[in-house]
Amino acid sequence: MNKKSLRTLIVAGEASGDLHGSHLVQALKILRPECRFFGMGGKNMRSEGVETFFDIERMGAVGAVEILAELPHYLKVYRTLSREISSGAYTAAILIDYPTLNLRLARLCERAGVPVFYFISPQIWAWRKGRINQIRQTVNRMFVVLPFEESLYRSAGVDAEFLGHPFADKVHPSMDKEEALKEFHLDSDQKIIGLLPGSRKNEIQSLLQIMLEAAEKIQNELGNCQFILPVADTIDPEIIRRQLQGNPLNVRLVTGKTYDVMHCCDFLIIASGSATLEAGILGCPMVIIYKLNVFTYFLARILIDTEMIGLVNIVAGERVVPELIQGEVTPENIAREAITHLNNPERLQAVRTRLLKIRESLGEPGVMNRVAKSICQYLDEQIGNEEVSQ
Repeated sequence: MNKKSLRTLIVAGEASGDLHGSHLVQALKILRPECRFFGMGGKNMRSEGVETFFDIERMGAVGAVEILAELPHYLKVYRTLSREISSGAYTAAILIDYPTLNLRLARLCERAGVPVFYFISPQIWAWRKGRINQIRQTVNRMFVVLPFEESLYRSAGVDAEFLGHPFADKVHPSMDKEEALKEFHLDSDQKIIGLLPGSRKNEIQSLLQIMLEAAEKIQNELGNCQFILPVADTIDPEIIRRQLQGNPLNVRLVTGKTYDVMHCCDFLIIASGSATLEAGILGCPMVIIYKLNVFTYFLARILIDTEMIGLVNIVAGERVVPELIQGEVTPENIAREAITHLNNPERLQAVRTRLLKIRESLGEPGVMNRVAKSICQYLDEQIGNEEVSQ
């Protein structure tokens, strides 16, 4: 790579993208230690030396109504990154998930002659299938993370590779179950139920109270139960404590050890999102809940074309765990699903067994190393071709 290739634009818009971005930068620096990275991310990307123009903290709104409230900030982000792209200072752009912004940036990169590597592809199989045409025109190489996506993209003329899902490397507990029980002061003779209301403030606001009401019903029905809530890195634990209102259920709050929490739970009540796939990889039975602003949900019903909303079910290709959507998300329905599973050990074990098979479809460890090598190979070949043509 030439001197210009020392500068790479990398853009993530959410906590998961920030984490994946940091691991990808780490792998790229091993192959090309002279590279410098600029863009948008969070603390993980900055810890790997990425110079960020913006933090991801204000980029996590979900739905049309929520996004409108942050529109001035989003416009500022877009204009700043647009100027960076048009400056001619970058040899490559790495765009991570977050298609609302990143597909627009990909178009700008294409016009500026900046090769685009897109990691974690837009879910065109679920909604807005027409975006595939824009992706074909603007993305040089798409790195998909679900095995069925590669053929879908390639059949549309996109240079797509499935090199594995980053969860193949990332998702594993740091301690065995007995150690986790001791660490979290949990009794193995009592049912342990995890509450995972999401990693965004609006998810906490819309889901946590319903989860707590469901937990109370579960406690009343089953007797002694233990409830534990792993707090996402993006959430201030004080926000959770305020909603617990004295914590009559003695919900244990844990920060930074989500996989260990999942691993020791008998059942999870979990917000729809990537955490459902993480829980599935660990073999945790669950009920998935999904609730949006009424207007946002109305739009989603029009646009989304998929029978299932839980990522773990989508990857499995079948409804392995129950899903409750919008009006179905009530304390009574949540409690019913939890109680039905917890009262049926055979069913609970069957779900665990099926979930554990999901990991096999996500590829071998070393995903980021393979992605980094593919990016470097592409750029080396491009530069070689340019030198030949000269």
